[in-house]
Amino acid sequence: MKQPSPLEAGDRQLAKLIDQERMRQEDDIELIPSENFASPMVREAMGSILTNKYSEGYPGKRYYGGNVWIDKVEALTQERALRLFKLSPKRYAVNVQPYSGSPANIAVYVALAPFGSRLMGMNLSEGGHLTHGHAVNFSGMAYNFFSYGVRSSDQRLDYTMVAKLARKHKPKILISGATAYSRSIDFKKFQRIAKSVKAIHMADISHIAGLVAAGQHPSPFPFTDVVTTTTHKTLRGPRGAVIFSKLEFSHAIDRAVFPGLQGGPHEHVIAAKAVCFKEAMTSGFRLYAKQIILNSRALSGELMKRGYHVITGGTDNHLFLIDLRDRGIGGKEAEQALDAVGITVNKNTVPPETRKPFDPSGIRLGTPAVTTRGMKTHEMVLIAEMIDEALSFFTSSLSRSRHLQVQKRIRRAVVKLARAFPFL
Repeated sequence: MKQPSPLEAGDRQLAKLIDQERMRQEDDIELIPSENFASPMVREAMGSILTNKYSEGYPGKRYYGGNVWIDKVEALTQERALRLFKLSPKRYAVNVQPYSGSPANIAVYVALAPFGSRLMGMNLSEGGHLTHGHAVNFSGMAYNFFSYGVRSSDQRLDYTMVAKLARKHKPKILISGATAYSRSIDFKKFQRIAKSVKAIHMADISHIAGLVAAGQHPSPFPFTDVVTTTTHKTLRGPRGAVIFSKLEFSHAIDRAVFPGLQGGPHEHVIAAKAVCFKEAMTSGFRLYAKQIILNSRALSGELMKRGYHVITGGTDNHLFLIDLRDRGIGGKEAEQALDAVGITVNKNTVPPETRKPFDPSGIRLGTPAVTTRGMKTHEMVLIAEMIDEALSFFTSSLSRSRHLQVQKRIRRAVVKLARAFPFL
């Protein structure tokens, strides 16, 4: 008989909740593009005894004693991060301490722009992130943000408009990168715009970092002054973030992270980042990143064949948006309908958005997690069929009993497909 783990023996209530979430992940089809499945090695590092140690400061300059091995762990993580993106330590520095993507972005702003400065980022409703200047976020409260967006004709980035707005507002920092944009980003164009108005160019590649590292998306280096990224999503590591910068900006950024915004770094997570960077340097990861895009294109293509309005008409990366206005269903309803059959997506604003953020007009789908499980384009066809059937029956006039029967049938198909591709 299997012996219970320390958690199972000592806290059965919590252990049961964790096990239920494990079963949900195993039996559901995960299509939220910002989620992925970390490897056993990443999870082992995160659960290590490194969580016991306080290490305020940086390698070689800590507030507490006893950090000789912690310094080596953090230095190794820094070295791997630079090597992953082929960056020379003579030109670039990296801070691996940010707890997550939002604090990383805020740290850059605090380091390089006084409160009240003019900054520019992508509009949230058209693909940007909360920290790119939304009014309810610290970024929008502390800074005078101006937003750029996409063309109404094809929902693609309007670089001409970005340049026009930059000339008008002359931001201290120009932010490129997005959280819900399905096309390649031309960082070189952003750099030209930033240079023309003497702005610092910061790229937030949190969503596409794994694709960039694998050579499947144009790199922001060397067209940027600062690059931030999370380490999960397409990088498939722990929940955390890093900040890359040219050496001239590194001291100010380090001071903004600590002691400016954070205390003791989470060294167990930093160790897991080191594992993630090592995994991302393998040939297997490069094949994985390529398959993410193949799967994303296959899934979006199959849904377009079924009449769904995919924003921009396709995708160049790991995600895409579906505008559901012509289907008589909102994004929130679609998310719930798919949740009921075990397909996990997230409601999302789509341009031009006319509804509220918590009840938007569309949904966002991505393929990093299903690709980690080993699914390929054939499975994307099956998933598209399930999505279409679930949403079609949700808006149909079937009786409740008949609707539940269909829902259960789709759910069984989802579980069967998911269990054919175990990931733990």
